[in-house]
Amino acid sequence: MENKVLATISGVEITENDLNAIIMRYPADKRGMFNSEMGKKQLLEQMISFDLMYKLGNEMKINETEEYKANLAQVEKDLLTQITINKVLAEVTVTDDEAKKYYDEHKNEFEQPATVSAKHILVDNEELCSEVKNKIASGELSFEEAAKQYSTCPSKEQGGNLGVFGRGMMVPEFEEAAFGLELEKVSEPVQTQFGYHLIKVDAKNEPKTSEFADVKNQIIQKLIQENQEKKYLDLMKELEAKYDVKRF
Repeated sequence: MENKVLATISGVEITENDLNAIIMRYPADKRGMFNSEMGKKQLLEQMISFDLMYKLGNEMKINETEEYKANLAQVEKDLLTQITINKVLAEVTVTDDEAKKYYDEHKNEFEQPATVSAKHILVDNEELCSEVKNKIASGELSFEEAAKQYSTCPSKEQGGNLGVFGRGMMVPEFEEAAFGLELEKVSEPVQTQFGYHLIKVDAKNEPKTSEFADVKNQIIQKLIQENQEKKYLDLMKELEAKYDVKRF
């Protein structure tokens, strides 16, 4: 594939490969801004500007100043420190067997609680609530139509849909009724501090424990992080003793 020349500075080429190499230095979620021709053009102009300032700095002998040397020394120190940390921590690994052992010993961490998916209609009084229930039972209105027509809850715009929720997310009276209701059955009027509700449950998910295969990567990352933290702290103690660290 042709490596197109995009610009030259004092005869030195800036090519498409040079541009792509700069793009690849950006985090993956930021590279999209260079997909367009405009984005690439802006980056090219930035590359040209930086190169020109670099040349000017050399002409001004900035690299011979004490300020430059002090900053360069700090950059070198920071870079060496970061690469050393990365190398030390990269040695930490976790095997599938170690992850499975953690899973078996901490299954409670991977329990998924019971949930329901429900819709409701909220009105101000029990009489109206019963009237709406009768209209649904007779087929005069569907539950969703009745929600849009009568409910005072903002969920009326979605046919009363509340989505999926678990225990502890709704007021106790509503929760008890929803979790005790048969699928697709419309409840009797349920009174809460907000008024009177008709509830219909579309789906129920019983509590279960996630399978190891579904959480293996999550466990491995957790253990790697914990082991890296431990290794770092242990190494710091060892190095402090080695280099005679004193705090005052």
